[in-house]
Amino acid sequence: MFKIIALVACLAVVASAQYYGGEHGLSGYAHHHEEPKDYYAYPKYKFEYGVKDPHTGDHKSQWEVRDGDVVKGQYSLHEADGTERVVEYKSDKHSGFEAVVKKVGHAHHPQVYGGHHY
Repeated sequence: MFKIIALVACLAVVASAQYYGGEHGLSGYAHHHEEPKDYYAYPKYKFEYGVKDPHTGDHKSQWEVRDGDVVKGQYSLHEADGTERVVEYKSDKHSGFEAVVKKVGHAHHPQVYGGHHY
């Protein structure tokens, strides 16, 4: 679990370094924090992550790309009933936010009789 948190934290640092630092990345941070920030800089980033833990059954992934005012992405996760939920989304200033949700697989519900699973 620590590795996942560390990976997400590293991705956030890299994304912010690319957003604020541009071509200098993390190595130029000392110079960038002294200069005024350009809050109107062109927003552009991409990231992805995933978890596949056979012990807990936690399976999920996400990716996202932004180029200016256009954002596209997808995330998926395994539901408790055995299906997988896949959400594809996009957003721009003309169409707004749009998402397509898909359910992959067949739900499995165990039969319960008198408090016992059969």
